[in-house]
Amino acid sequence: MHLDQSGLEILDRDECLALLSRAAIGRIVFTHQALPAVQPVNFVFDGTNIVIKVSRTSRLATAAAGTIVAFEVDEFDIAARTGWSVVAVGPARHVTDPDELRTLDRLPLRTWAPVERDRYICLRPELLTGRRVPTRDLPRGAASASA
Repeated sequence: MHLDQSGLEILDRDECLALLSRAAIGRIVFTHQALPAVQPVNFVFDGTNIVIKVSRTSRLATAAAGTIVAFEVDEFDIAARTGWSVVAVGPARHVTDPDELRTLDRLPLRTWAPVERDRYICLRPELLTGRRVPTRDLPRGAASASA
């Protein structure tokens, strides 16, 4: 196990991809009107791309096409004081190829928002980093959330 300067476990690429594959909600970071913007989204990882479905008129659809974006997923257990985080950085693009659109339509990606989503954005992770807070013993007398 490799640790960073803060004592967090550094996750290798395969572990990051496995965690990315099992997450359902993430946060995409993009630039909107020259300022950083963060938006939670549901997504699917198809083994190569992080796939998001958006409305063509959304600020995300407008800002994230043809740009470099960041994407973050995480999971934490507050009571146990443990968890992990994975960050992917890479180019985002609108999908327009009819064959690729048919393939994406078959993915198990169902948007949670009530507004119709009609555009796919794919992010290809070029930089992938992850950290995990190692499990540690709770102090005596501390209760866990499952107790």
